[in-house]
Amino acid sequence: MSRRGWHSSRDNLRNVSGARVFVARLVGCDVFDPVGDRVGRVRDVVVVQRAQNSPVVIGLVVEVPGRRRVFASIGRIETIANGQVFTTGLLNTHKFEQRAGEIRIIAEFLGRKFSFNDGSGEATVEDVAIAETGPGEWEISQLFVRRPRVASAPLTKGATSLVDWSEVRAKQTTGESQSAEALIATYYDLKPADLATSLLDLPEERRLEVAEELPDDRLADALEEMAESDQVDLISHLESERAADILDEMDPDDAADLIAQLPKAQGEELLDLMEPEEAEDVRMLLSFGADTAGGLMTPEPIILSAEATVAEALAHIRRHELDPTIAAAVCVTLPPFEAPTGKYLGLVHFQRLLRYPPHEKIGSLLDDGTEPINVNTSAAVVSRILASYNLVSVPVVDDNNRLVGVVTIDDVLDYLLPDDWRSYDDGDAVKPSVEKTAAAKRRTQGSTSSSRAGLAAGTKRPMTQSASASASASASASASASASERRKANGTQA
Repeated sequence: MSRRGWHSSRDNLRNVSGARVFVARLVGCDVFDPVGDRVGRVRDVVVVQRAQNSPVVIGLVVEVPGRRRVFASIGRIETIANGQVFTTGLLNTHKFEQRAGEIRIIAEFLGRKFSFNDGSGEATVEDVAIAETGPGEWEISQLFVRRPRVASAPLTKGATSLVDWSEVRAKQTTGESQSAEALIATYYDLKPADLATSLLDLPEERRLEVAEELPDDRLADALEEMAESDQVDLISHLESERAADILDEMDPDDAADLIAQLPKAQGEELLDLMEPEEAEDVRMLLSFGADTAGGLMTPEPIILSAEATVAEALAHIRRHELDPTIAAAVCVTLPPFEAPTGKYLGLVHFQRLLRYPPHEKIGSLLDDGTEPINVNTSAAVVSRILASYNLVSVPVVDDNNRLVGVVTIDDVLDYLLPDDWRSYDDGDAVKPSVEKTAAAKRRTQGSTSSSRAGLAAGTKRPMTQSASASASASASASASASASERRKANGTQA
């Protein structure tokens, strides 16, 4: 059935005409095929305006595995009831692309202002009810709206009401932003990667409205999951003070990568506006080449003294805000216990901690098999070490054997994968990138004021001489092949 086939009726629909569904409650509901297998989740409802009657539903936006959003024509929807949606067959797997005249209720309709036809004022839409008017035909029937606060009760929300579409009319506003409160409420349970996808799926103006109202920590989480170009575009539209607050909430390595992509003056301004402690971590990361361990690392590992007990170490690991890759091991150093620390002593993997009594000192449990790497170790060698020794993370030290951070497996993946890997559809080959990203190039060429002077080249304590040499040779060969391919593609000669 064609995309525009919303008007065609179907005899085998089991829904009873007149059924009503609220769209905000429909979002997140599972979508099943005729045999009962789950194929995705509802993310939005698409409608088109009509001259006289209320907007008519033409389909659903369904998120299928791989975070790809596809269009399901309303004619292929067999049942919408009890928090579940059943289709009549396979979904079209082509990525959803909004067409002219189409409106997404969750993304664009919630937050709109309407005026009452009886002249009693205006209200903001918080939810939309769609009703089945016939087999395979749905339309907007009612709006759940909230009136403005009254002067006598400024601390309470305005009154709500459920009104028919015929009782209100859209309010024409010029230069007035649309509230995103209701839309943000639908994002409450989304994981950061899904939130990033949802934001990028919005029209630009609506995306900026939502970004302005999102809490700092939520927007920071979403930014970390976006491609570099999308990060720069969004952060550049925010006020400098707000942008600095967002950077404070981001992981230091992600914040450093983002700042490295900005013009030098803008990057320096944001660093000056950030919290001093957060800015210090970011400046340290910017001082290293982005294709080195120092540029890849996360500067906030778990750091304890050798006298700390297993119970204390496990208490640190249990902190909910820690990434699993960071919580996989505890680093042990001499004081101070913040990077750069005192002399690095070793690390203890969390599995080893589980095998010993709570009162055991972690200084006696150090792993002798994992040596640290120097801040100037190349990304190619770091990835080879993680792969060769099946490590989740590896500690990074400076020339004085002070711990400055850890490189995790996700840090290496972010470096190796192409910038646009999130846009790849399932089944598409994602080719690892052996070239520096745009951020790496800018940081290596000194686009920030930070200097890399005084850092020695090479590794401090390589895992093995043969592994380091083999990895360096492999990286050199890969870079040469990549350069050759680029020259051929550009029609130039070396």
